[in-house]
Amino acid sequence: MEYYPRKIEEKLDKWMDRREALIIRGPRQSGKTTLLLHLKEKYGGIYITFEDEDMLNTFDTAPKEFVERFLREGKTVLFLDEAQYSKRVGKNVKLLFDLFSDKVKIVVTGSGSFDIKVEVGKYLVGRSIYFELLPLTFEEFLLWKAKDLHKIFVEYRSQLEEFIRSGKEIDVQPAFQKEFDSFLEEYLLFGGFPAIVKEKDEKVKVELLKNLTRTYIEKDVFFFLNIREIEKFRKLINYLSLTVGSILELSSLMREIGMDYRTLDNYISILLNTYIIHLVPPYYKNLVTELKKSKKVYFTDTGLRNSLINNFLPLENRIDKGALLENFVYNELKSLGYNIKYWRTTGKAEIDFIIEEQNQVIPVEVKSLGKIKRGFINFIEAYKPKNAIVFTDKDFTVKKVNSTKIAYVPHFFI
Repeated sequence: MEYYPRKIEEKLDKWMDRREALIIRGPRQSGKTTLLLHLKEKYGGIYITFEDEDMLNTFDTAPKEFVERFLREGKTVLFLDEAQYSKRVGKNVKLLFDLFSDKVKIVVTGSGSFDIKVEVGKYLVGRSIYFELLPLTFEEFLLWKAKDLHKIFVEYRSQLEEFIRSGKEIDVQPAFQKEFDSFLEEYLLFGGFPAIVKEKDEKVKVELLKNLTRTYIEKDVFFFLNIREIEKFRKLINYLSLTVGSILELSSLMREIGMDYRTLDNYISILLNTYIIHLVPPYYKNLVTELKKSKKVYFTDTGLRNSLINNFLPLENRIDKGALLENFVYNELKSLGYNIKYWRTTGKAEIDFIIEEQNQVIPVEVKSLGKIKRGFINFIEAYKPKNAIVFTDKDFTVKKVNSTKIAYVPHFFI
């Protein structure tokens, strides 16, 4: 089997020899089945998909007999795929762990919907470790598409992270910028779902993304989660697609879609738990002048978002280029494990992101050009951060405002 590397494998390797069950969640078509088959080749064991109705029925009704069939000398690894089809996956994995954890290692995957429907987590407290497999990060994208540039990217990324940690000067100048920008544009337009990344034909990429959107709504939302007001759900997801990077105003949404608060809150929760969107909370210390509750919305995958609004125009022809770049930077910062917020005052001074690192705050702006707004300066004057970052298209340098070092770097540095 041809296998393209994923960063999550490094984390999983550390847990394969331990007793805990491993639960791998993520959106549909993020590569979970491919990962399981690769792990089976690497560690040995048995791969079972619950799309096989006979296997599913046996697991649900006779879990002990199900496992006993596959016991071997030594420890057996059971890779259970598509767990969202099982109504008893949480209870049964708990039972099997309690009875057979000395003989069987269990690795389970499922789309985001399965943990909402069957509440897997409440049964497996202290017995499992959770992992998320999301669409490819930009680093993984480059590893798949351009290994030679990936090496250079890793150096850029490490220097930026060192600047965030300690303020150490970034002493490299961007090289091969046109190639990096070209790859970044492809990534922004079509996203990081593995099948789309592998496909070369842009028309096929678009069709695959549209099919992914249909499948998500028809299976995860309609079939698994029993959402019957599909048209209102479509309206909501399309509305959010058009307001990426904007503050989520629930009252406006309720009027726009014709939905009560309870239903809207439920639908947004579903979008969060099925890995379609992320919500970013505000950063505040001044309780009077800074926003405290409203959140900003971003999509887990920009290709999926573009499919929802049916817009795959080149970046130079788009009015939402800034929103796509902002969404990209958010996803990359999140993949690095940073705690991310945004900042806005009641007077509408705003900074795209605030990341907190070692009790320090680092303001982050995402621009097409390097010009920063007054809000950025206001934040620096009020909070006196040691370091700040501006992602921009040109004029890469480090400047100082008061005692704050501001690194101006290309978008692809992250």
